[in-house]
Amino acid sequence: MKPRAMIFVMLAWASFVFAQQATTPQNQPPSQPNPAQQGSQPGAATPPQGKRPPQAKTKPEYDAYNAAVATQSDPVAFAKAADDFAAKFPDSELRILLFKTSMRAAQNANNAEQMSAAAEKVLKIDPDDPEALVGAAEVIAEHTRDTDLDKDQRWAEAQKYALRATETIDTDIAIPAGTPQEKIDAYKGFVRSSAYSVLGTIYFSQEKYPDAENYFRKSIDALPSQPDSVVVLRLAIALDKQNKYPEALKEANRAVELTQESTAAGKLARQERDRLVQLTGGSTPAPASQPPAGAGQNPH
Repeated sequence: MKPRAMIFVMLAWASFVFAQQATTPQNQPPSQPNPAQQGSQPGAATPPQGKRPPQAKTKPEYDAYNAAVATQSDPVAFAKAADDFAAKFPDSELRILLFKTSMRAAQNANNAEQMSAAAEKVLKIDPDDPEALVGAAEVIAEHTRDTDLDKDQRWAEAQKYALRATETIDTDIAIPAGTPQEKIDAYKGFVRSSAYSVLGTIYFSQEKYPDAENYFRKSIDALPSQPDSVVVLRLAIALDKQNKYPEALKEANRAVELTQESTAAGKLARQERDRLVQLTGGSTPAPASQPPAGAGQNPH
């Protein structure tokens, strides 16, 4: 799953949404931003885009939602609170907010099972939710092995989810009125980058390295201000597998810069860099039988 350093965009968005969405039941109109303050200046708040944000229908529903939100510091307790809320209010629009936040919390805690379960609950409510599509695809892509008998079916499912996410990012995100454009852009960039990362991982696992390279580059370009060190490392290895050693070394050096040596990704990045240094100019080239660093390993 995504390194924790990359989760900040999702968590920042979640915090903003919690502060802006579901603040009043539908029979109590929320305050609207002053149109005169929105303008076209950089960073100005924007009118609502995409889907209408979920709203509470009654005060008891709203109060129960807030009670569930209060447990979000504990991912396991929060997942139960979200399920309990959904059982009590089976038609509530706010269920999707709780399930999506449960998905993020599970991702940050590296709990793939809970993340997948929460993503599927979101997709039952909204099959086109891009964040849930990416979350479901990511779990499948990262936990499918070449030895799995159903690997082709699982990869096809993950690919379908990820591709659908790239199609719905601009139309199916619920954005509260008054959201600053930079927050919208950062969130969309993160989701788009994640979708491309999943597609790159699928093709990498299938040893289709040119396709993997293409999607890893798209993933990095979608969020250039916050490159994912694992994606950069996988790009280096995909290039290495194609014998594009100078390009691979450039990306391996970048992966080294983005990681700490004590981490799994950092160790693999340095192994890959050292191998490529030998291949491109060292005195002792790596044996041809030596695989690229991280081949077959998960650098998380």
